[in-house]
Formats: sequence, structure tokens, C-alpha cells
Amino acid sequence: MLTRRMALTGGLAAIASANLLQGPGAWSAEEDHIVRTDAEWRSNLTAEQYAVLRKDGTEAPFTSPLLHEERKGTFACAGCGLDLFSSATKFDSGTGWPSFWAPLDNAVKTHDDRSYGMLRSAVTCRRCDGHLGHVFDDGPKPTGLRYCMNGLALTFKPATA
Repeated sequence: MLTRRMALTGGLAAIASANLLQGPGAWSAEEDHIVRTDAEWRSNLTAEQYAVLRKDGTEAPFTSPLLHEERKGTFACAGCGLDLFSSATKFDSGTGWPSFWAPLDNAVKTHDDRSYGMLRSAVTCRRCDGHLGHVFDDGPKPTGLRYCMNGLALTFKPATA
């Protein structure tokens, strides 16, 4: 006879086994989520990328080559390669950081950032949780949003003609 305790214990054991099989540095196909140790992130990113993506840093304005990237293509996460923004949504905000009026579908997450004594909306990669920048409500139409991204958190993939 199967008791509630036996079912619960068996279910927890199955979950634990699945998590152990996944191991560090792996990603789950069900969640499409990348999990790495701090040492793995440090070995896969430059020191500057690590400071931005993993420690919520901000690059100096007007320093990113991606600020002036005008080719057609896709901007992806420098941490995991997930496509984040289309070049069709990029605009010059005058702020010194690459800016976009919309992300690609299911590409980013946002959460409250209360650092520096203010409330902002931080933007992270939905797959690896890497810090990308912030989103503000002073952007152009059609969304009125300005996704102000750190160039160090992004890579650019030119469109293939």
C-alpha cells in the first residue's frame, strides 16, 4: 500500500536525483536556464564582463563599440549567447549606452533595483540571469520604453544576407 509519506519521499528523491545529474555548469532543457559556478563565470567572461553581468556593474558611458553599431542583426547576451534585441529596435538615446525600445520575446526579465537610493527596473537575461542594464519609461514609440544596456553585457551577430 502506497502511503502519502512514501509518495512524498519517492518524489523528493527523484527531484534530488535529477538535480544531481544536471550538475554545475549545466542547463536544464525544461527551463532553458544556465547555472554556472562563480569560478565558471570568471573563466568564461572577461573581468569587465564579469563585473557587469555577475556583479551588477555598469560600464562607463560612451565606451562601448556597440553604441555605434548600425548594421542589421541581433544583440545577444555575452554570458550565454541568448538573442536579446533586434537591431530594428535600437535607437540613439544620447545616454552613452546602447538603447533599445523593446527586447525580443521571452528574452529578458526585470526586477526592482533599489541601489543608490532610488527605485529602478533592472533588466537581466532570462536564461543566465546576467545583469544587462535598466529599463526606463522615457523611450520612443511604439513602446515608450528605453532599455539602456551595458555594451559589455552584449555581443552582436550581424544578419546574414
